[in-house]
Formats: sequence, structure tokens, C-alpha cells
Amino acid sequence: MVAVALLALLIGEGVYLAPRLHESWRALTEMHWGIALACVVAQAVSLSAFARVQKQLLAAGGVRVTQRRSLSVIYASTAMSVTLPAGQVFSTAFTYRETRRWGASPVVASWQLAISGVIAALGLALLGVSGALLVGGSANTTTLILPVAGVIALVAAVRYVRAHPRSIVAAGRWGLAKYNALRGNAADAGRARLDAIVDQVTSVRLGPRDAAAAAGFSAVHRLADVACLGLACFAVGADPRIYGLLLVFSAGKTVGSIPGAPGGLVIVDATLIATLTTAASISASQAVAAALVYRVVSFVLVAVVGWVVFLALFRSHRLEDARAEFEQESERTTAGE
Repeated sequence: MVAVALLALLIGEGVYLAPRLHESWRALTEMHWGIALACVVAQAVSLSAFARVQKQLLAAGGVRVTQRRSLSVIYASTAMSVTLPAGQVFSTAFTYRETRRWGASPVVASWQLAISGVIAALGLALLGVSGALLVGGSANTTTLILPVAGVIALVAAVRYVRAHPRSIVAAGRWGLAKYNALRGNAADAGRARLDAIVDQVTSVRLGPRDAAAAAGFSAVHRLADVACLGLACFAVGADPRIYGLLLVFSAGKTVGSIPGAPGGLVIVDATLIATLTTAASISASQAVAAALVYRVVSFVLVAVVGWVVFLALFRSHRLEDARAEFEQESERTTAGE
């Protein structure tokens, strides 16, 4: 049903926009290139801020990394996310692997991914609700509950474990003993791993200052991306409603998270065009041109740069991993003989 609805939407958009495509082409040929360059800068600022979020959260876990290295992972992982089928899976696995290379423990690497994802979701929800309220509409504030609750729960859990490690270890050992008895394992099986996990969690020290910095950089990440969309509109001669851009942006990002098409290809474009004409109050021809400029910058350009970064900086890591796996397999084979 969803596929049929999307197909109907695309057909309707095509019929509606066909007479206006020549106007969109004119808007593109008359584009203000200075503003278009500012659009590129805004997208670069957005990704740089997201890299700072990652850097800040890893620092809370005791992992020090330069902004350059963090940014290179953000570009490469974003390229994977927007171009590969099931790209989010590859992107997450790549980020996890690289943060482990920087010295993050498995718990810290996973915690960083979870917190940054929840903060990003919270920021998107805030933009959507703010846009709906500012344009005079109604907003379902329950959309904020899950991301807010997620942030609070994750931070509270880590802080509790760090403050009460003995009680957590005692409870974990009790549960582990019951599990071992049920499975017929040795009584102390898995105890060393449990203690190691608790030690890793207690190493995370996300204080108010780090939390505020991560939230601030996450806000810059989202707002700079909104600015990129707005500048794309101005570059083609449109004069969008600023508050409406918040709704347009949140709608585009939301449908872009639907699995099926790399980077939300076609789905996001149709959503941007439709919402730019309604929420941002620009003409259909300008909406087509603005959506194209924004997607070229935020999708095509970022993907190209990301893959160049991956090939230049991370391709050798794949060879190292393959070599390590081969050596481990050889050792197991030798031991078996």
C-alpha cells in the first residue's frame, strides 16, 4: 500500500510539474552562484558540527580524537548511508569499527553511536514541532517524548552505573549465576566479561558541560542543514517562509529515513517539492529548482567527497582487517593441527 501511495504521489507530481519544468530550468540557469556557494559552506558547517558531537561524546568516554579524524569518519559514513542499499547498517558498522581503532571500548563505541543518534532524532523532532507551531498550525508534542526519554534513560543509566558500580556488579553476577546454573555452565563463566563491561561503562563521564556541548553542536548540525535548504531556495530566486523551511526540512529527513532507496532518492525529492510549495509558499517551478540544488549539495556532493575520503584514508584499513582475519584463521588452523 505504501509503494502504491508513493507511486501515485510521484505520478501526480509529474503531471502537475510538467508544464513548469521550463520555468525551473530558467531559475537554474539564472541561479545566484554566490548564494549557491554559501549553500555548500552551510552543508560543510553542518557536517563539521556533527563531527564535533562525535568528538565530544567520545571524549566523555575517555577517547581523545582530533576534529579532522572525526570529520573524515562522518563524511565517509554519510557517503555509505546515502548511497548503499541498507546504507545505515554499513555506516554504523564503519563508524563503530573506526572508533574502536581510536581506542574506544565496545561499550563506549556503542554508547556514542546510540547517544548521537538519539540527540539527532530529538533535534529533528524539535525542528518539526517548532515549525508547525510557528506557521500557526498544530503539533503533536508526543513526537518529542521518545527521543527525550531516550536521552534521559541512556544518560541516567550510565550515570547510575558509574555511581553504583558495586550494586550493578552484584546484580549482574547474581543474574549470571542463575543463567549459568540453568545452562549447566561453570559458576564463574562470563564473570570476567561482565566485570569488563561494567568497567567500560564506568569510564564514561558525561558531565553537564559535555552534555551541553554535544547538544549545542547537534543544534548547529541541524540548523546549518536548514540554512543550506534555505540558501538553495534563495539561490534560485525564491523567497521562502523561514518558519516553513523547518517543516520542509523535518519532512524531508523523516521520509529519507524510510528504507528502500539509497539517500531517499525520489521519495525525498518529491517530499521536498511538495512541502516547499505548501509550507514554504514558493512556486512549483522554484520548488523543483531549489530541491535540485539542495539535493546536489547535501546528497551528491557529500557522497562524492565522502567516498573520496574513504578511498584516500580508510581503504587500507579494510586490507589490514582482512590480513588480521587471515592471520587469526591461520593460527586457529595451526592450533587445530
